[in-house]
Amino acid sequence: MTRIKLCGLFREEDIIMVNRALPDYGGFVFYEKSKRNVTDEMALKLRSLLDRRIKAVGVFVDCDQGRILSLLKSGAIDMVQLHGHEDNDYIKNLKNSTGAEIIKAFQIKDRSLKETGEIFKLMEESPADHILIDSGKGSGQVFDWSILKGIKRPFFLAGGLKPDNIEQALTEISPFGLDLSSGIETEGLKDEEKITAVMEIVRRKRY
Repeated sequence: MTRIKLCGLFREEDIIMVNRALPDYGGFVFYEKSKRNVTDEMALKLRSLLDRRIKAVGVFVDCDQGRILSLLKSGAIDMVQLHGHEDNDYIKNLKNSTGAEIIKAFQIKDRSLKETGEIFKLMEESPADHILIDSGKGSGQVFDWSILKGIKRPFFLAGGLKPDNIEQALTEISPFGLDLSSGIETEGLKDEEKITAVMEIVRRKRY
């Protein structure tokens, strides 16, 4: 059963829409360069409104571990997603310190076959609980999914996913999870019609 993560939630309206849809995960971005960035205080408020059946995932880029620990301790997030240069030692230390599930993102955009093979090796060896494969750091662009067929480890798929291509991804790739953000937005804001369309497709494929 493919998991669904709806990411980039930063308004109370987003939480209302996501609560109706009931995905497996909801994501808060803690990265100042992102237009969906939330402060620690905002995240705590949004988490208090989020349905408890939905796991809150904090998305970070080369963040100080102390901040992540604080957010986990406060209950603002349940899981951690890393999109920077965090190495295996960083991940192991964070896991030992928190016990929280960790998703490590890997980017494969514009890489040669050799580089892609090296990235795949890093994916297989990562101590993270889950891996996520994207075309870039929140690029919103689709990449050639056919290169993923050799990956043995389950993974979250991200990058350019939207109602129009979700079924294709589920059929061709069968990922562990799908991570959507810009693909469920209209003019930069979450769109309930698109969220509903995505969830209906996934649930139809599940059952």
